[in-house]
Amino acid sequence: MITIEEIDKINKNNLSPLTVLAGEDMGQYAQLKERLLKKIGFDKDDLTYSYFDMAETSYQEAEMDLESLPFFSDSKVVIFDNLLDITTDKKSFLDEKELKRFEAYLENPVETTRLIICVPGKLDGKRRLVKLLKRDAKVFEARQLKEAELKTYFQKYAHQEGLVFETGAFEELLIKSNFDFSDTLTNIAFLKSYKKDGHITSQDISEAIPKTLQDNIFDLTQFVLSGKIDGARELVRDLRLQGEDEIKLIAIMLGQFRTFLQVKNLASQGKSEQQIVMELSDYLGRRVNPYQVKFALRDSRTLSLPFLKKAVVTLIETDYAIKQGKFDKDYLFDIALLKIAHERS
Repeated sequence: MITIEEIDKINKNNLSPLTVLAGEDMGQYAQLKERLLKKIGFDKDDLTYSYFDMAETSYQEAEMDLESLPFFSDSKVVIFDNLLDITTDKKSFLDEKELKRFEAYLENPVETTRLIICVPGKLDGKRRLVKLLKRDAKVFEARQLKEAELKTYFQKYAHQEGLVFETGAFEELLIKSNFDFSDTLTNIAFLKSYKKDGHITSQDISEAIPKTLQDNIFDLTQFVLSGKIDGARELVRDLRLQGEDEIKLIAIMLGQFRTFLQVKNLASQGKSEQQIVMELSDYLGRRVNPYQVKFALRDSRTLSLPFLKKAVVTLIETDYAIKQGKFDKDYLFDIALLKIAHERS
């Protein structure tokens, strides 16, 4: 069970005396925090709740509320937000004496108080505070989900929202969302408002979800490969007007061509799609998305290895020339696109 499904089971009545929410996946962390506060019915105007941003509040003030008995009900909820002292972040808001007092509280918490600690970042397992919390608290961590976990969760979620995807469309949604939890959640909301009947096609994904810079660079690459130079120039002009820098455009474009080259090279050795995923993952030191390989194989099918090598070299040389300041970067980038288009033709 993933973290958000665990949080969905929480309410104010079954809240643990000590609860910790942490995580390095900032998008997911924000969603989990919002969901947690909603599940416990947090209301800043309700006197049975106390909220302290530890980046702005003295520990002494928060400690008084933490250790005092509730006045308006049998129990109260105290929230310590941004307590970065328990993360690997180097920031610290509590001094040594305050840390000792907080440790003493964790060893013997007030029975009528429910303490929630929210920290964006990775818990520092070497700290005594963290060891105490992992021993006694209910800990929720916003970790990067595995692809299968992400897919399963959002398939269920989309079904609950009344959405039905045609074959391949759901995978396109995940790719368009960069397999990011927060982006996928946002894009499902876009689709729900865009298609009232809930039937989602590949065309809906393309039309309803805003294009990312990666999408625009992919379009640019396709313009160049198909010899549509006017389309490429117009798109580049739009990207420049949006404030995108040529160095950044080259970096993304280079990444696409390198992926084409890698999968094409492995495929030419008789490797299967699954073997390519495994070998690239080992080479890059991270899990490569199978759908990224699938689409790279499709898009590089008509491209030769010599052409891809020349395209990569052209982009690397252009990047170097721009950084050397030899000529105007707009001119150098435009020339690079023309060279690639010429090689392709």
